[in-house]
Amino acid sequence: MAAQLSAGAIAAIMEGDKRDKPTFQIVACKKMVAANPSKPGDRYRLLLSDGNHNCSVMLATQLNSKVTSNYFHPKAVIQVINYTCTSIAPTKKVIVILDATVVASADSVNNEIIGNPKLYQGSSTSNQPTPQGNQSRPVPNNKMASPSGKQGFQSNIQSPVPSSKGSFGGNFSRVGTGLNNNMGSPPKSQPISSLTPYQNRWTIKVRVTNKSDIRTWSNSRGEGKLFSMDLVDQSGEIRATAFKDQVDKFYDVVEKGKVYFLSKGTLKPANKQYTSIQNDYELTFNSETTMMPCEEEDSTIPNVQFDFRSITQLQDTNPDTMVDVIGVAKMAGEVQKVTIKSSSREVSKRDVSLVDDSGKVVNMTLWGKEAEGFDASVHPVVAVKGARLSSFGGRSLSVLQSSIFQINPDIPRAHALKGWYDSEGCRQELQSISESRGMGGGGSTNWCTFKEVQEQNLGSGEKPDYFTAKATILFAKKENSMYMACPSESCNKKVIENGDGTFRCEKCNKDYTEFQHRLLLSCNVADLTDNQWITCFQETAEAILGKNANSLGALREQDDAAFNQVFQDAVFSDFIFKMRIKMETYNDEARMKCTCMNVQKLDPPEYAKKLIMDIKALSVS
Repeated sequence: MAAQLSAGAIAAIMEGDKRDKPTFQIVACKKMVAANPSKPGDRYRLLLSDGNHNCSVMLATQLNSKVTSNYFHPKAVIQVINYTCTSIAPTKKVIVILDATVVASADSVNNEIIGNPKLYQGSSTSNQPTPQGNQSRPVPNNKMASPSGKQGFQSNIQSPVPSSKGSFGGNFSRVGTGLNNNMGSPPKSQPISSLTPYQNRWTIKVRVTNKSDIRTWSNSRGEGKLFSMDLVDQSGEIRATAFKDQVDKFYDVVEKGKVYFLSKGTLKPANKQYTSIQNDYELTFNSETTMMPCEEEDSTIPNVQFDFRSITQLQDTNPDTMVDVIGVAKMAGEVQKVTIKSSSREVSKRDVSLVDDSGKVVNMTLWGKEAEGFDASVHPVVAVKGARLSSFGGRSLSVLQSSIFQINPDIPRAHALKGWYDSEGCRQELQSISESRGMGGGGSTNWCTFKEVQEQNLGSGEKPDYFTAKATILFAKKENSMYMACPSESCNKKVIENGDGTFRCEKCNKDYTEFQHRLLLSCNVADLTDNQWITCFQETAEAILGKNANSLGALREQDDAAFNQVFQDAVFSDFIFKMRIKMETYNDEARMKCTCMNVQKLDPPEYAKKLIMDIKALSVS
């Protein structure tokens, strides 16, 4: 039986009526020419028919795969689940398809056009005579357009002519600088996906999904400040940046999660190296840019648009790419303090093992507040938009200041992953794509026994070597394990008592009324082959002893027996150590120095899985 189309739906939608899940036939499909060939981003147009009229529509980028996979095939019948119709000029509207599904294949309709559709020309032009030689008529079956984009709409189909840049052409209505017209009603808006640098006047209705802190710069050309925000609507997303005076104008009034009417600004090609946002352009605020809050919440505008890649796909993705990822936090390391060389600022970091149903694991680094507050004990689902992919450690991820970081987001993919992990993923043998490198340093960090470290002469080269070992604490030396350090966050140097209740830091050239305790712990650890003396600094020492430095310092002053017991309790505990080893010279004597860069309490089930994988690898070889 022939598929039923929603006759009259195109005219109704174009004239402002809302149709729920209308059904159309795909007459043809065309891949648009990229506006910036050096940074291509595929966009597609569909010529849809409701049996009475045909009309050219835009396809949202998240549906591109349905074209490239030939799911949206010419002559197939689709049901449009979600769409938007927007005015982009006084006499021009555009329909953007946001979600659709095929309800009848091309074969089921014998690859024929249903009905005798004519080009919809709008109510204002429907009574005008049709130009001679361009009458509307059915499309012959042998002239079906290919979804590859190599062949455009057929010349005997009347359809709007796309501009040479693959964008909506035409002149746009004038929008006042206050974004309101004279009657005070909300301005007409157009989709983000229709913006190009060739438009002078436009308005978009968008939600702010992310807002950065204000950053400053200073160089030979001057100094200034900036902040950026991510904007989204039903058709796509775009990154916007404000500089100098525009920072003062907009930063305090723009709120994350709110919807705004945004008008005017400078569009330029986006640098895809620094963003995962799927748009060929990015927006810069200028002196004419205006933003007006939308008085009513618009639930049709999404909060965040993700373009997730599975962890296994990261192996084939180029390093330094910005990616969207989602996974279950299988485990997390301890918080570490690292100093940023460029600013001498100390920040917190934490490494998290992220897994998904592709059976792979990847290391992801959190920074700052996200690192300090993260709890992996309940295995939350983590979604990140705009994480940087690195080749450090095979493949690893880093959450940047500009990234959107969400824990247990209320989206279908997150619920599916949590269900998979709780039912089967927590018991599966998963393969890490980050195991070839450690979380605490550079260089190779393969699993080694202490005997293999000696046999391979690790640490004897010009650069340090890194390795991972499972070992047991034999002895934790409490003598000289702590020192009084400068209380400044950017300085951990030892302070000297002045004798008057103050403490002197020679590096800062300051006197302080207080100090902070710092740990410098020496341990003897052993595996089944040998033992090794290692040095553990603040965070790793605290993880081994199970106490933070300040509480341990107070314990030393108040209860010597309890202080000694802390070190005794650490003995015979098993840990996974990430080690840095290097030959160093001290007092003209060369000695091998082994430093613990990261330590994790041994998880027997996880370690057993690693041993099983090692055994299988040996049996294969």
